[in-house]
Amino acid sequence: MKKWFILIVACILCSCGTGVNGPFMEPNGKTKVLSTTAMIDDLVAVIGGKEIDHTSLIIGDLDPHSYELVKGDDEKLLAADVIFYNGLGLEHGASLRGHLKSHGEAIGLGDILYRENPASFITIDGSLDPHFWMDVALFSQIIDPIVTTLSAKDPSHAELFRERGTALKAEMIAKDRALMEEVQSIPPQNRYLVTSHDAFYYFAKKYLSRPGEENWEERFMAPEGLAPDGQMSILDIQAVSEFLCEHQIHIVFPETNINQDALKKIVSICREKGLHVKIATTSLYGDTMGVKGTGADSYLEMIEHNVRTLSQELPQE
Repeated sequence: MKKWFILIVACILCSCGTGVNGPFMEPNGKTKVLSTTAMIDDLVAVIGGKEIDHTSLIIGDLDPHSYELVKGDDEKLLAADVIFYNGLGLEHGASLRGHLKSHGEAIGLGDILYRENPASFITIDGSLDPHFWMDVALFSQIIDPIVTTLSAKDPSHAELFRERGTALKAEMIAKDRALMEEVQSIPPQNRYLVTSHDAFYYFAKKYLSRPGEENWEERFMAPEGLAPDGQMSILDIQAVSEFLCEHQIHIVFPETNINQDALKKIVSICREKGLHVKIATTSLYGDTMGVKGTGADSYLEMIEHNVRTLSQELPQE
């Protein structure tokens, strides 16, 4: 009875009988699944189908690292039967982190995978890198805990969830191989990447480096750290400029949700040193997916967008 009361009050407060959050807030007997990021929500939508109601907490170009709750978020969190979050330290905004800790059914998917196989994850300057969705095969492993959780919440549809999860995982593994082949077709001397912040280490390790390459981390650099809300110094900018000059890299890639000030400074320094560097006209998606109509509004389309952009912009000879 208390659960239904909360849901009804939340609907009244949010005036959400219609709109994107309408079904999620309605007490219709379906499992309510809230995901912190759009990447997770996209997979949940495929697995759960019409048998669940789902939504993403952090949408658009908002930074998931420092996200703080806004009006209406409390109601979504209260209405959720289960919350899937990235974990690995991604969601470190104080208000959101507090809710995740206090919610009885908040599941850190990256944390689960890390406990099972820590060797699959990357540590940068002593901190776990949370951007594991940049490796499609690794990210596909969150399907199993999602299926297990949804099946426990709704046993009558457990077999359907398992079938969808199996099909989705097969699709992601096939896409992972195709993306690998496309990126590896770029000559190795050109497979270097500079972006706005450290969101692409998993991508560099999986796709940019040669299989088994020991110094794979040298194929990627960014002026800002794992969280773009951190402090950046002139030494960081100088280090990226030296990296570009050392490898004769002539292009840097902005990210959709981060301003280009640091990249502009880097380009200016490089040009003073005699290296012509430009900022790519097409941005990459790091911490977010595209909105509807961008061609990057699903998880796999977002990764495909990044690969396609690199294939078009990096030299092919």
